[in-house]
Amino acid sequence: MAAKTTNQKAWFFIIPVIALVAFNALIPLMTVVNYSVQETFGNNVFFWEGVKWFEQVLHSPRFHASLLRQFAFTFIILAIEIPFGVAVALSMPRQGPWVSVCLVLMALPLLIPWNVVGAMWNIFALPDIGFLGRVINGMGIDYNFTQQPVAAWFTTILMDVWHWTSLVVLLAYAGLRSIPDAFYQAAKIDGAKPWAVFRYIQLPKLKRVLTIAVLLRFMDSFMIYTEPFVLTGGGPGNSTTFLSIDLVKIALGQFDLGPAAAMSLIYFLIVLLLCWVFYTLMMKDEEQ
Repeated sequence: MAAKTTNQKAWFFIIPVIALVAFNALIPLMTVVNYSVQETFGNNVFFWEGVKWFEQVLHSPRFHASLLRQFAFTFIILAIEIPFGVAVALSMPRQGPWVSVCLVLMALPLLIPWNVVGAMWNIFALPDIGFLGRVINGMGIDYNFTQQPVAAWFTTILMDVWHWTSLVVLLAYAGLRSIPDAFYQAAKIDGAKPWAVFRYIQLPKLKRVLTIAVLLRFMDSFMIYTEPFVLTGGGPGNSTTFLSIDLVKIALGQFDLGPAAAMSLIYFLIVLLLCWVFYTLMMKDEEQ
């Protein structure tokens, strides 16, 4: 019996794409690395600084505060959007004309540009003329996200939940639709209750989909910039100044390119490491 041969010619179609992606990724990355170990005062003159900027960033209370705010925001977002998105997906119809209507409605928030989302919620939440602000203040609650840190956090989280829960819903719904009807028929014969069906059939089958949803939402929420910047500008004070906003302030506001480059590399490594940890932990049982 002749040995099976593998045609490697398909790599010729992939190599240009790989080269283009590598070119677009490596050049900006190497530029950042160059600035992170040097100092410049203009006129394209650089002075070697070594790891000075990395040490400065890692020992900076400002960086620690921004990182803590970022972790808190990401944790809250994941704790709300993942279970809420799964619950909405479970409540959506499986067949009939309402399926298309629900899918379109779920996709609408994802189609709105990020800066527009921030501007919409800025107007929507204004305490004097915004609908949300007037309703909350009308209930006797003192609400002003431009002056109160708690109100700013509440508005930012509410905005992100409105904008991005749809992504979790669509992913979870696709995972639910991929479950064969035979599983539901067997559960019906056994007299399984809805919670048992979810616990032993739907949730295990959604594991890969939820892994993707967690990774995507973690990366998006950990690198969020446009929406909170347009909504609050990082304020009031520094209460909503997340890592990305703080990085832009250092790079463009203060024009400290060395510390900003070092901070961006540390930022990149944190995201990469945490994504790897998330993926490893969530796929551990799958490999076993």
